[in-house]
Amino acid sequence: MIYTASSVCVCVCVCVTFCGAGRECVSTDRGEPVCRCLQQCDVAENWVCGSNGRTYRNHCELHRDACTTQNKIHVQHRARCLEKPTETDVSPMACFLSHRDWLRESAMRWIQEEARSGDEASNVTTADALLQTYFKTYDDGDSELDSKEFLSFLKHNETTLNLTYSSTLETNTLLRSLCVDALIELSDENADWKLSLTEFINCLTPTYHPYERKCALEDEVFEDGAETRMECNKCVCACGNWVCTALTCNGEHRVEEDVREGAEEEMTEEEWSSRVAELNTLQDDSAKSNSP
Repeated sequence: MIYTASSVCVCVCVCVTFCGAGRECVSTDRGEPVCRCLQQCDVAENWVCGSNGRTYRNHCELHRDACTTQNKIHVQHRARCLEKPTETDVSPMACFLSHRDWLRESAMRWIQEEARSGDEASNVTTADALLQTYFKTYDDGDSELDSKEFLSFLKHNETTLNLTYSSTLETNTLLRSLCVDALIELSDENADWKLSLTEFINCLTPTYHPYERKCALEDEVFEDGAETRMECNKCVCACGNWVCTALTCNGEHRVEEDVREGAEEEMTEEEWSSRVAELNTLQDDSAKSNSP
């Protein structure tokens, strides 16, 4: 009996000293004390967020998971983890050349077919004359079409706008708006984001082939769809412009190669807009140097 009590004492003393959180002391068949992962924890709800991004019911559950998975997990903060997308899963919404050209071709096809069939009421028989009629219809009086007016013109034939990006209506509506801007930029020679009658007709004339702009960065030229990163944000080349996400970057999500000693952890909205503008200024300079 004395031997048995002594054996129990040894087990308790050793386990208290060496069994860490998430583990418990058990005896082997030989009566030797060993530490093993807890089989279960109590159900008390004291939620904590682990350093692995997972939410645990309490500290015990966190330490038990660390033990069973053999990973180092510490408490990041009390309460549940905040849900936020992984930076690699976040891409900016952008209208690429394929989207813009599809929208343009659909509109041109609609105009050409309508011109061929003729409009008995207005006696319009050519594509240019038909475009002039639509221009006058949707112009608010300043002899120019802005993006809202251009979109209204396209809505005149809803099949033209069957441009889909996802199953979400809101997302597709945004894509259409972005592609309308891209169409305007295509023939907007004075860069005022409005189209005169001549610019409008050029935009929807099959023989009009403007210079295809590309994106530039650090003396390199990038094709449409190319990607780069600015800290924790992804940027894509779309219709000659860099389009970037606008996530707030901190020390945990910043890309390693972009971390510099003494750098601020966050950029203001003004600083961020300036950085993106710098990217597009670079590509504008490149386009001018490469233009004939």
